[in-house]
Parts: sequence; C-alpha cells; structure tokens
Amino acid sequence: MKAVPRPQVASLLAPCRAGKRFVSETSNTRSSIAATSTSPLWQPFSPTPAPPPRQALAAPLAKLPLANVLRSLLVLSISSSPILLKPCIYALSHLAHPRTALWDVAKNPLLNMLVKHTIYKQFNAGENKAEVQQSIQNIKSLGCRGVLLGYAREILVGENQDAAYDAKAARAEIQMWLNGTLATVDMAHEGDFIALKFTGMGIDALRLLQQQAPPTEFMDVSIKKVCDMAVARGVRLLVDAEEQAVQPGIEAWIMKYQKYCNTKTPGRATFYGTYQAYLRSTPATLARHLETSRREGYTLGVKLVRGAYLKTEPRNLIWAEKEKTDACYDEVVEALLTRRYNSVLQPPTKDTPTELPSVNVIIATHNRESVKKAHALRMLQTTRGENYNVDLSYAQLQGMADEVSCELVQGFESAEAAVGATPREAPHVYKLLTWGSVKECMGFLMRRAVENTEAVGRTKESQLAMMSELKRRCRAILGGGN
Repeated sequence: MKAVPRPQVASLLAPCRAGKRFVSETSNTRSSIAATSTSPLWQPFSPTPAPPPRQALAAPLAKLPLANVLRSLLVLSISSSPILLKPCIYALSHLAHPRTALWDVAKNPLLNMLVKHTIYKQFNAGENKAEVQQSIQNIKSLGCRGVLLGYAREILVGENQDAAYDAKAARAEIQMWLNGTLATVDMAHEGDFIALKFTGMGIDALRLLQQQAPPTEFMDVSIKKVCDMAVARGVRLLVDAEEQAVQPGIEAWIMKYQKYCNTKTPGRATFYGTYQAYLRSTPATLARHLETSRREGYTLGVKLVRGAYLKTEPRNLIWAEKEKTDACYDEVVEALLTRRYNSVLQPPTKDTPTELPSVNVIIATHNRESVKKAHALRMLQTTRGENYNVDLSYAQLQGMADEVSCELVQGFESAEAAVGATPREAPHVYKLLTWGSVKECMGFLMRRAVENTEAVGRTKESQLAMMSELKRRCRAILGGGN
C-alpha cells in the first residue's frame, strides 16, 4: 500500500510550558510533546488560508441544566481544594467501608439521600434501568454520541483474600457479576460502550489474575455470554485497566476475548483493552498486541488513558516526569490515527511492517490539549481526503471535564478554522457513567476523589469553567448579554 504523507499540525497547538514536573503533578495540562518529539507531525507548516469568520458558537456549557452547573461547581470546588479534599476522602473512606450503621448508606436513609443527590448524581448514572436510561438520554441531549456504561461492582487487590476458598460462594460471585453485566448491556443502546471489570467476578477471579492464570470454565462461559449479547445488540465492550498486580493477567484475558469477539465483526472492534500512557511499558505492550491482532486477523480495540493508580503503582514502572507521560500519550495517538509506527510506538521487530494493522481507538482523557491535537489531526486528514479507516471516539467521565466534552461536541471551532476544514461528521463524544446502588458505587466514588489528589489543577480548570458559565447566565438574566 502506498504510504500517505503524514500531516503536520503544530501551528494548531498551544505553546507548551517549559520546566520539568513529576508525572503525578497534573496541575498543568499542556503537553510538552512539541518540545520533546522529533516526529514530523508536530513540526510547523503553512496552513491554508482561514475561511471567512463563522457565526459565533454558543458557550460550550450552555446546554447544561442549571442544576448540573450548580452541583458541578460545588463538587469541583471541593475536589480542587487540597484543604477540603482530604476530609472529603476521609468521609468517603468511612462510607465505602462503614463500621457502624450510621455510616452505612444502605442502612441510613438520610445519609443515602444526601450522598445520592450530591456526589453520587455527579458521577453516576442511577440505581436502576429507568434512572440509567434517563441519564443516557440527558447525555445525548448535550450532543454526545452515547455513553460508556459500567456496573459499579468490583473487588480491590488485597480485599478479603485471606478468606478460605469456597467454591459455591465463588460461583455465586461470578453469577452476580454476570447478571449485573448482562443488565448493563441491556440498558445500553446500539453503538454504546460497556465497561467491564474482570475483578468484579470476585476473589477467585482476582487470585487467577494475580497468578496470570486463565479463567475457569464457568468464568469463560460467563464472559462469552456477555460477548455474544454485545455482538447481537451492536454494543461494544471494553475492559478497564487496573493495578499492575493484576494487569498482566487482565491483558492476557483481554487478548483472548478480543479474538473471540472481534473476529465476529470484521473491520470493527467490539472488544477493547485499556492502555495507560504513564507506564513506561505501554508502547511496547501496545505494539505487541497490534501485531497479535494482525497475525490473528481481527481489528484491535484500543482505549488510551493516562493512568489512574499513581498512589499504588511502583514508581519505577511510571515515567518520572509528566511531560514524558504527555509525550507518550500524544505520540501514541498520532501513530494510531495515522496507522504508522513512530519514535514512541515502535515496531516490535525489524521485520514488522511500518503500517499498523486495523485498529479502533477511544481517546479517553480530560487533557484538553491532547483532545484538541487529536481532533485537529483528524480534521486535517479529512481535509486532505486521507482515509485510514480508524474509527475514533473520545470519552470523559460524567461530571468531570464537561467543558472539554462540550467544546469537542462543537468541534473546537478555532482548530477547524485554522486548517479550513469542514468535518464530515461530528466527533464521536462519549461520557463515562457507572451505575449501581449508592452503596455499590462508594468504592468508585472514593477512587475518583483519590485520583483528584493527583489532578487538582485539572479539576480547578473545570471548576473555573463552571464558574464562568454561571456568571455568563447571571449576566444574561440581568441584561448584560453573553
């Protein structure tokens, strides 16, 4: 196949700040890839003349209901404050592991109501099908393509692992996971994603994953039931990344079920794996998986995140500086979207073709610069008539980085104007939602709070965006215009 010249879009990208920062310091979301990469993609070029000015877009957050803006402002104000966040995490820890009925949201109705209408509603889809369907409809009314929906039940590394093995109890845990996951697939619409956690199958699954052992026969049958239902419904599945204590085992299971699912949908990924850019090993792992999918004849599904386990992962496994995580993330995105290996995502052997095999991609990040770069590259490809057959989606958590999602729905107008592009279709934007009872979701909510200790600056930007939106609405009411 004849190589297509790689696009160059550096002039679309905001200047990057100088200076080194550790990877855990996420207050500055601008990527340093322009300064660190030698890839021609990020070199300056002469853009085509901008078209005549278009009609001004509405404020990105204008579609959000006022209740959402106010609740987001409250939650994000706490999350972006190091002083307030610590007691919040302390309280969530008691709620996630209650020692008395007073702290148990399943037994204290007043506490349940307080949590449900604040932090739970900020990040979760609902407790039943009716509530979840309404949340999905609300997300789509904002212009998003759909949702990435997950069932909240999970087992954490180290949890109840000293208990004696009970085959009957282990089977019951798997059945509970299967029932909840099938219910999740049933709630989703065609084209939506369902997030899976293999650790949700219980202590037995956790032990097998730690040992990098294959699933039991009952686990295998259960996972394939989910796969078959997803294929029949046109719903896609993806497995979240977890801690390195279990991640190698998870990756082996992912590749097993990618082959099972994705060979049933030629040219399209139904089953996705998650890759964390803050891990030094990610480019090599992804390159290996790409070549496995090429050899076995299916489309690889890739969800790319920065990473969520900084507090627990061994530091030697993670890039020492945030700039290197940013560079890894953005260069991997470039390689995937252009389907060409590059200086970061390198071919695993010297005989590997330079062109990547068939791949579908989800860019799951709250980093505005990475999202904007990816969108600018896709628009430039569209303008030039290049077709790499890479199905591309974007995803952010519900209740976080809503300004990024809404800007993306509008197509980052300034980026498009810079290259004179008119998109063939709107970006495929998804919001990540978790469903389950308030009690089931407490572990998920606590993890969100802990992650925010590493991303106070990113959360602060979202808080300021919500504050600006609230001020804009007040000015409009008072006759001050937009």
